[in-house]
Amino acid sequence: MPLTDTAIRAIKPTSKTANFLDGGGLCLKVASSGRKWWWLKYRFQGKEKRFSLETNKLQVVYAVG
Repeated sequence: MPLTDTAIRAIKPTSKTANFLDGGGLCLKVASSGRKWWWLKYRFQGKEKRFSLETNKLQVVYAVG
């Protein structure tokens, strides 16, 4: 089941970094400090790659674009 905006806002930090899967290789990670960031796992030319983006950067991009 995909993560919703309400579910993401309700996530509280724990003692360890927690992973919340959204499907299709997308994962939300939440650090014990409360920092949240997205990881996208994909394959390019047969090799596994990962791309990360912090949530505060997403808000800036959304506000500008």
